[in-house]
Amino acid sequence: MRIGIIAPPWIPIPPPAYGGIESFIDVLALELAAAGHEVVLAASGDSTCAVERVPGFPPSDHSVIGCTAPELRHLLRAYEALADVDVIVDNTLGGPVLARCAARRPVVTIVHSPFEDIVLELYGAAAPDMAFVAISHHQASTSCDIRVTEVIHHGIRVEDVPVGPGGSEACFLGRMHPDKGLLEAIHVAELAGIPLRIAAKMREPHERTYFDDVVCPALGSNADYVGELSTEEKFALLGSSCAMINPIQWDEPFGLVMIEALATGTPVVATPRGSVPEIVQHGRNGFIDAEPDGLAASLQRASSLDRATCRASVEERFTAAQMAQNYVALFERMLQREPHRFGEAGLSAVPTDHPRIA
Repeated sequence: MRIGIIAPPWIPIPPPAYGGIESFIDVLALELAAAGHEVVLAASGDSTCAVERVPGFPPSDHSVIGCTAPELRHLLRAYEALADVDVIVDNTLGGPVLARCAARRPVVTIVHSPFEDIVLELYGAAAPDMAFVAISHHQASTSCDIRVTEVIHHGIRVEDVPVGPGGSEACFLGRMHPDKGLLEAIHVAELAGIPLRIAAKMREPHERTYFDDVVCPALGSNADYVGELSTEEKFALLGSSCAMINPIQWDEPFGLVMIEALATGTPVVATPRGSVPEIVQHGRNGFIDAEPDGLAASLQRASSLDRATCRASVEERFTAAQMAQNYVALFERMLQREPHRFGEAGLSAVPTDHPRIA
């Protein structure tokens, strides 16, 4: 099968540091290629993912993230270049709308954002045969009138993640935004009496303002901001921690950093928001609690959890191979239908009240 993948234009594939969507795209592309498929990636010109890449794209520019004109230009070029593939996997927000007139192949849109009102309106304008993939069951349950074709959890190449020894300090990974729960993590670590190391993306002006005005005054002597880390540094931090604190304050569609932490053997202590209950198995690979006191008590107990079990929980449910197999099965279903008539031909959707486990 020849598979085209469209990445957003803002960050290269793979990302040099922070970039959950970009890390996912890199893993999916490589795993599909390893399974014997031809993969063509439409991404920023400075991408280095080891699959065939569409030439001619400008380098990434995160200073224009979310700007309409660069994304539309990127998408027009991508859809034109991928005219000869069997199926297109679109990871952008604007792609589903543009695909209605630009795509000449079946398109699968992976929904990386919450189903907010503006997203629902954009997706509602997509072609009726568009396939939408949700990345968690909780996300799928919020899709309203948008038909979710499949729920497929993210996966990682566990074999590429080193197992860490653990340690006496906890860690936090994310970006400088109140939704990520960084202030809550600092407070929980202080309540637990456990030092906290913080690695977070801080490139955008609003992220720097949030750090200067809100986070920095709260750091104190128990919490240390170590900056934005490379992939190797990230795994070293995760693996040398007693737990990763993830007191998320929004319904995140999928928290990739949670399965990365678990793969290093480090348990996750988190709030019960979004996809968290689909990843964290309370008392087995981490703890879930809604209250700061409960999270602090859980953080103190985290070292009692077996690190091999934490890693096994990823090997059982969140590997790159499992993820790629699920996507290939979806592509094959689509290609069995008459081109551009998948919705009318009865491509089964996942009921949001009883989603099928991917």
